[in-house]
Amino acid sequence: MRQQFILLLILLIITFSFTGIQAQPAPKDNLQFDSLANRWDEGMPLGNGWLGELIWKKENRLRLSLDRVDLWDDRPMPEINKLKFKWVVAQVNKGQYDTVHKIGDVPYDETSAPTKIPGAALEFNYASFGRVISNKLDIKTGLSTIKFEDGVVLYNYIHAIDEIGYFEFENLPNSLQRIDEKSCIPQLVIPNYNSADMAKDDDSHGGGGLQTLGYAKGTVVKTNNSIRYHQPTWNGNYYEVLVQWKKISPDKFIGSWTISNNKKAFLPALKMATSELPGWASHINWWNNFWNQSSVSLPDSVLEKQYYLELYKMGCVARSNTPPISLQAIWTADNGNLPPWKGDIHNDLNTELSYWPFYASNHLKESQSFTNCLWKTKTQNEKWTKHYFGIDGLNVPGVTTISGKEMGGWIQYSMSTTTVAWLLQHFYWQWKYGMDKTFLLEKCQPYFDAAHQYFKKILDIDPLTKKYKLPLDSSPEIFDNTIKAWFHKWTNYDLALIKSFYNEYIEVCKAATGKVPADVEKEEKLLPELDINETGLTIAPGFNYFESHRHLSPYMAIYPMNLLDIENKRDSVVIKNSLHQIEEKGTGAWCGYSFSWMASLYARAKEGDSAAKMLKIFATNFCSINSFHLNGDQKGGQYSNFTYRPFTLEGNFAFAQGVHEMLLQSHKDYIEIFPAITPSWKDVSFSKLRTPGAFLVSAKKENGVIDEVKVFSEKDGLLQLKIPFKTFYITDASKKYFLNKEENIIEIKIKAREEITVKNGYK
Repeated sequence: MRQQFILLLILLIITFSFTGIQAQPAPKDNLQFDSLANRWDEGMPLGNGWLGELIWKKENRLRLSLDRVDLWDDRPMPEINKLKFKWVVAQVNKGQYDTVHKIGDVPYDETSAPTKIPGAALEFNYASFGRVISNKLDIKTGLSTIKFEDGVVLYNYIHAIDEIGYFEFENLPNSLQRIDEKSCIPQLVIPNYNSADMAKDDDSHGGGGLQTLGYAKGTVVKTNNSIRYHQPTWNGNYYEVLVQWKKISPDKFIGSWTISNNKKAFLPALKMATSELPGWASHINWWNNFWNQSSVSLPDSVLEKQYYLELYKMGCVARSNTPPISLQAIWTADNGNLPPWKGDIHNDLNTELSYWPFYASNHLKESQSFTNCLWKTKTQNEKWTKHYFGIDGLNVPGVTTISGKEMGGWIQYSMSTTTVAWLLQHFYWQWKYGMDKTFLLEKCQPYFDAAHQYFKKILDIDPLTKKYKLPLDSSPEIFDNTIKAWFHKWTNYDLALIKSFYNEYIEVCKAATGKVPADVEKEEKLLPELDINETGLTIAPGFNYFESHRHLSPYMAIYPMNLLDIENKRDSVVIKNSLHQIEEKGTGAWCGYSFSWMASLYARAKEGDSAAKMLKIFATNFCSINSFHLNGDQKGGQYSNFTYRPFTLEGNFAFAQGVHEMLLQSHKDYIEIFPAITPSWKDVSFSKLRTPGAFLVSAKKENGVIDEVKVFSEKDGLLQLKIPFKTFYITDASKKYFLNKEENIIEIKIKAREEITVKNGYK
């Protein structure tokens, strides 16, 4: 296998030398240790969107924690169907919030399900191999390699396409050639669904023990070379884990595993050539294609490594047909407890931030998992909208199960009036970054239409201002879960979302049909202005940003909703005052994702040093050794009072988007190169980052000088590029362009599959 891997690597280098594509990531970006991790949330992560694996050590045994993304206990949340929005409004207006809390919030806290659930684990007693001397994850191929003191090597990978995980022992010593196999045959460890012993709290903010789910005991069937585990779950559902193994040669031993959901687990027979794992060629081909989509090169080694680790995790957790990225996706906690916050699908910010970097990094196939699943649950969400709000149309719960059912818990946010508007931004981006007309007509516009039907009924005219208002507002997660978290005036969070919805809807209608319905334009004009004072954006009229807070919801208008522009004189004052207000309150109540999000806010303000600082703090203080975002400050509270370690993914992926925003911005009508890099970055580049309009952009800055910008267009369109040089020329001298000298922006009509190169200086 090692020989084949080296051969493939050589072929890749040759390919890259001819195509000019940078061979990223580099070996320095891999995870490399001289021992195994001692915790599940520090284990080596593998995945393919469906299956996940964490490799670590538990009680002197090598452990593979196995997971599947759609292993869910999807039972209804108790009492939740009794909630009605009009009743909630009436109770809040009477100041009787305990009655609401009892139905909408307490069941989430006090019941075990609905919840994401873990699969199982495999363990190996490796004592006879000696200590671990090398533990490496090659993020370019998704291959884990563990080397032992006596020369034995263990390989692990999850096939990038097939729902199969593989392991292989090589260089087995003579003492094991007879294969009594005690060290190579995996021991299946089933979750403690029936254990009487409560799991220990490992500071990961998990729920109660798995035994609280009340499952019947699973069955385990063993043969000479396999183990099958059948676990009943809720209401007749079940899942199965199947493991098999085989001796290939005197010094080689291989195995495979899978997890099925509500069907009998199946694995193809193990067949293996002497130097190749099953499916290796197609597996590595998928990862090669993934990495070839784009690349970046940063002069800061900490940020570059973290960036590529984030992209690797993106490749692990999403395929076009997989469920949305939940809080932990395919890496459910393996500690005997329910996962943090039930591992749910959290549309409070978690899903939205998780998909931010997919578009710019040119991974539209993987980003489709979000819009595809929202489309699949559209009918379920429309039923909930009718039931809870009492009106037709589409809104989406802020916290859902895998099937889109509401879960409650802090209902100001888990049943917010505006969640669908934030989710619609992803429909808009999925269309805008790819310019897929079929997607626009068949999914994007219909989803907007359904949400519009809801908004025009939930909004009402304020008799005093003659402008729209909502019955109640909120701003995640200001005032947490108290009655004060309900606002009786527009919050800038809700207002920014609805303003953005109308802006995007108007553009979608024009692109789809060539016209905008008259009622849409009329409604858009009935929205009030954002609330602004000397502190910048407020939380709501009369409520300044008054204390450090983890959720940057009051500043949605800056990022990601693009309602304010730093190049606009008035907006610039608002943005700078807002950032100053945030800085003044400090980061004491921030989580890791706050720093990632703040990096993009700074990037939009063209403050590169501050953006880079936020990213560096995230990478060094809020991540585990395996790069997982652990929410709390892992250096004892250097930047935050939160020092716990619940693992969630949104902070990781928002980090990658912060890098993108520093390198390339395209939220206006034009593309801008290196808009927010720190002045100290003299050598920085990127290749094939994607922008709205279906443009792939490449640029390089060397010794502080940008030499050229390349733009490849997938569709016919109008390219608008802010020139980053004092003088320039287009290599295709016959190409006509218009130059806006005042703003230094060129406009070029470009055809599908055409590339334009703009170079520094005169020809």
